[in-house]
Amino acid sequence: MSRNFGTFFFTFTQKNMATRKDAIAADFYHGYINAAKSDDVLKAIKTSTKDFKKLLADIPKKKIDYAYAEGKWTIRELIQHIIDAERVFTYRALRFARKDATPLQSFDEKSWTENSQANSRKWKDMVDEFKAVREATECLFKSFNEDQLLSKGIASNKEINVLALGFISAGHVEHHINIIKERYL
Repeated sequence: MSRNFGTFFFTFTQKNMATRKDAIAADFYHGYINAAKSDDVLKAIKTSTKDFKKLLADIPKKKIDYAYAEGKWTIRELIQHIIDAERVFTYRALRFARKDATPLQSFDEKSWTENSQANSRKWKDMVDEFKAVREATECLFKSFNEDQLLSKGIASNKEINVLALGFISAGHVEHHINIIKERYL
């Protein structure tokens, strides 16, 4: 009897969980949201984690400090950008999930990268940092219930919900995986 109830409960809750179609974000974020590889936010985050870890392991050492054009970021700087952006997205998600209505400002990714000192960091430390940040992201999104996922706030003067921020985190990584493959390797 308890086995049947557990199956029913799992099926019922899965069918009623928020999906990508429930994500609310400004138009400029929809490229990232659509790049996520699942309609389930936690699966999308986990898939992008797996995809990125594999890519990081396959990047030749001679390419780590490579930029495909003048003024473009090196792969090392790109990794730092991904880490920084992930922290911003999850901070916003946490604030909005906790019903904090304080509008949040945008961040200047170019300035952050210029001031990150990424090119003087050890590659292994950066890879480990990405893994730690992503593990924290997975734990955070696993902790949210549907009400929290659908909670909204204002970031960069636009309405956005927690769910969208999860898909943005996943899709942002997938977007940069494609860029690295197409332009750097």
